[in-house]
Amino acid sequence: MAAVGEFFYLVIAIGVLLVALVAGLVGAGVRRSRLRGRGGAGTIAPPQDRTGATAAPPTVEPPTVEVPPATVTPTLERPEGTAGRLVRLRQRLSRSQGTLGRGLLALLSRDRLDEDTWEEIEDTLLTADVGVGPTQQLVERLRTRLRVEGSEAASPREVLREELLTLIDPTLDRTLAVQRAGGRPAVVLVVGVNGTGKTTTVGKLARVLVAEDKQVVLGAADTFRAAAAEQLTTWGERVGVDTVRGPEGSDPASVAFEAVRTGIEQEADVVLVDTAGRLQNKAGLMDELGKVKRVVEKQVPVNEVLLVLDATTGQNGMIQARVFSEVVDVTGIVLTKLDGSAKGGIVVAVQRELGVPVKLVGLGEGADDLAPFEPEAFVDALLGTDA
Repeated sequence: MAAVGEFFYLVIAIGVLLVALVAGLVGAGVRRSRLRGRGGAGTIAPPQDRTGATAAPPTVEPPTVEVPPATVTPTLERPEGTAGRLVRLRQRLSRSQGTLGRGLLALLSRDRLDEDTWEEIEDTLLTADVGVGPTQQLVERLRTRLRVEGSEAASPREVLREELLTLIDPTLDRTLAVQRAGGRPAVVLVVGVNGTGKTTTVGKLARVLVAEDKQVVLGAADTFRAAAAEQLTTWGERVGVDTVRGPEGSDPASVAFEAVRTGIEQEADVVLVDTAGRLQNKAGLMDELGKVKRVVEKQVPVNEVLLVLDATTGQNGMIQARVFSEVVDVTGIVLTKLDGSAKGGIVVAVQRELGVPVKLVGLGEGADDLAPFEPEAFVDALLGTDA
């Protein structure tokens, strides 16, 4: 009986082993069929992420090639020549300065020139900023000529033209000392109070010189105004002129020195130096401008000192002229805004005050609205006469 039981258990164990073997064979066959369905024999399927989705193969990006930006060469402007400037000078002066001449002619053309008339003539001249001394001189000469010459005298217009021209003095040397000499550039210091158009005048003067085929270097020595250096640099870039500048607040004399040194190295014809124009006190201004001049002259002499005055400021402009004439040796005057509300008499007054000629006049906001001063054209404009 015991032997029967053992045989029964042996049969059961053999059956269990057979079932397990059959199950293993079936599972292996299923796995092989799945592999063949996914990619065929010898193909390795891509890995799957945890969600069961097939991971995309890594993307290989092409190397980035940096192309340097194309260099854009700015188009340089060609400034207008002197001839065209003079034509515009006559036209604009005739529009803006005719009131003085017409008023004087109306008075001088009266049938009878009594004392009241001569007083009106004096008042007209003084109102036009001619100044007391020049006014008295002009009135006395007019009275003498019209009284002595009588009926033989020329017309009032011709007499007035001659006497105004004499007052302005066409014999004064109004040329700019901008000729290169001794292998060194000419140096021009431009001085004046901030707000008169000083820095703009330097930029416009550079255009005048470039139009004459001169090589120019600009010095931005007005270091107390950051905008001044930027403004001057822009003016220079427009006509291909280099600008030497320093950090805001740096020593103006050092900037002027470097500008002149650059001009020597580049064999430039002219170095234009824009100076500071602060008038808080005369002593400080004197020290500052005096130092600039001394430092520059360690390399080359200063050929020209141009004082820029706003023609519309009248007597205030005369006060500024006196201060600067005490600080530096002014050699010429630039009158800006002469086409606006300016009264033409300031030309006479400032020349008489400083004893130096008006060399340039500004007649508008345009880049080429700076022209040499011509006494004949100015007087003709005052009288409304075509030059």
